[in-house]
Amino acid sequence: MRGGVASPRLRKEKDVALSPLQKQDVRIGVIGGSGLYDMAALTDREEVRVETPFGEPSAPYLIGTLNGRRVAFLARHGDGHRLMPSELNFRVNIFGLKALGVEWILSASAVGSLQEQYRPLDIVVPDQVLDRTRGRVSTFFGGGIVAHVGFAHPFCATLSGIAADAADAAQARVHRGGTYVCMEGPQFSTLAESQLYRSWGMDIIGMTNLQEAKLAREAEFCYTTLALVTDYDCWHEGHDDVTVEMIIATLTQNAVTAQHVVANAVGRLPVDRTCECASALGSAIITRPEVIPSALKKDLAPLIGKYVPAE
Repeated sequence: MRGGVASPRLRKEKDVALSPLQKQDVRIGVIGGSGLYDMAALTDREEVRVETPFGEPSAPYLIGTLNGRRVAFLARHGDGHRLMPSELNFRVNIFGLKALGVEWILSASAVGSLQEQYRPLDIVVPDQVLDRTRGRVSTFFGGGIVAHVGFAHPFCATLSGIAADAADAAQARVHRGGTYVCMEGPQFSTLAESQLYRSWGMDIIGMTNLQEAKLAREAEFCYTTLALVTDYDCWHEGHDDVTVEMIIATLTQNAVTAQHVVANAVGRLPVDRTCECASALGSAIITRPEVIPSALKKDLAPLIGKYVPAE
């Protein structure tokens, strides 16, 4: 999809391009998951569409002011929650934020609990992730360029600390650290699967954050997630039949809490980016620059431009 595709282009309504000042001003991205389809406190709003080499994002990016900072908000599952986890174009969602000038991404997503201590309405800020998805695209590279980023610590420790502190300040029940199992879905777990993950010592389970975290690292974002616990998966006595109705019953409360936490975290940014996230590609691209196709260099310029200049 890269060869011959135009470089990313930003536009408002009627294809009006954003100015460099507007691009530089939006340094914080927020990705809202199930139940978090908007940020009520976001003011000075405008919708911005980003054209990328990878297609269209889940929805237009909503640019506005939150707690004194300019923020780009994206509804992960699209307007009206119309996209399944396996249908999400994770590459374009992350690439679009890069094109907007974002450096930090705060993600929120609904999860099931695999351990007794993570109760519905709790927030977990995980520090590890386990991939149980199948065949999802989770890299920007290939087709003439190869890069291997470090991923031992998939979430930014600095941003995760800010998010957890913000949750504490919002008086949420927050847990620092834990492993997020990313399953394929859209079905919920079988009892055998749920019990297996528990036996492995896994903490929470969801369907979206693995690909976002991988792509965010390749794009040199600081990325973390607020995992909003909605249920006990199916392992827990009395919770052995997870249903949409059960999850929706807690989503509204979770969304209210998440909005307070996100606003609080946004108010604590920006900070100096001294973490490995900010230079993840510095030693990751192993393809010799002279053999990378020119069209590919152009298409991926927002990601690789400081290491592999376009011709």
